[in-house]
Amino acid sequence: MNDPFPFRCPQQLARAVKPLAQQLGLSTLPLHVHEIAFAFLLYEGIFRLISPLLSTFLAPRLYTSFSRRGRLNWDAHITSQVQAVLINGLALWAMFADPLREAQDLPSAWRSRLWGYSGATGLTQAMAAGYFLWDASTSAQHMDVMGASSLAHAVAALAVTALGFRPFANYYGLNFVLYELSTPFLNVHWFLDKLGYTGSALQFANGMLLLLAFGGSRLVWGSWQSWRIYCDVWEAWRDRTPYELKCKAYRAVMSDALGLAVPKECRIMPAWLGLLYVGSNTVLSVLNFWWYYKMIVAVRKRFTPPDPKGRNKEYVNEIDQAMGSLN
Repeated sequence: MNDPFPFRCPQQLARAVKPLAQQLGLSTLPLHVHEIAFAFLLYEGIFRLISPLLSTFLAPRLYTSFSRRGRLNWDAHITSQVQAVLINGLALWAMFADPLREAQDLPSAWRSRLWGYSGATGLTQAMAAGYFLWDASTSAQHMDVMGASSLAHAVAALAVTALGFRPFANYYGLNFVLYELSTPFLNVHWFLDKLGYTGSALQFANGMLLLLAFGGSRLVWGSWQSWRIYCDVWEAWRDRTPYELKCKAYRAVMSDALGLAVPKECRIMPAWLGLLYVGSNTVLSVLNFWWYYKMIVAVRKRFTPPDPKGRNKEYVNEIDQAMGSLN
């Protein structure tokens, strides 16, 4: 499926990025670098301009009463909310509209799932990379507020997302994007705290939806997709077909071409790539179960009777600390 983005990458920009892309082995990066830049500028504009202006207009007393830390967190959650809605919609559209997906769903199509590429999946990958690039930049600029863990999370997510431009595991990249289905509810939970609805029926309903979305998208769906990619990586490791015999002619023709340098049938699984992807995915899966436990604890505290000594006020900070890495 062709890339639905309305503008192609300018040739000057593609040629400028091509040497770096070749050096890093990111052969489809020159096709999507303009989309990464677009996403970065979009989220930067929301964070620095649109959110402050709209928040000042719609909630002037509340927004102007925030400290610098409060405003930065508020604007970051607004940006996160827009990104979650946008990337979820884009991923779901690509999953259902891209005709390549039907063939990739076949059990024997592990090569296509690992090495396959289409313009629609590339666009989704680029929009995610643009957000994580913005997240890393913002976290670095405001580390005193965001914290070192936020920067580390953004850099790690950006690095793993960049692997998709080899291309690698674009099929699973779309599937793992659906982790973000829980993010809108997480952000709404945070905003309800700031708006004075802590412990309300509205927050209870949202909290139940949050737990359902998080458990369904990250624990159930995410665990199933993790198992599937583990199996595909194992198949790739076991594959010992002498690709040089099949692909020597293709390599000579395509090595200087813009886009895919080597057909997916010619690709092999470098040990570092398999270990990095599987290792990162495993760590995130474990963290998802830990975050889910902390989320349950934090949500429950919002609906316990008030502590006369004021100790349960700590729940407001607890959900920020427990779930801050997800935004």
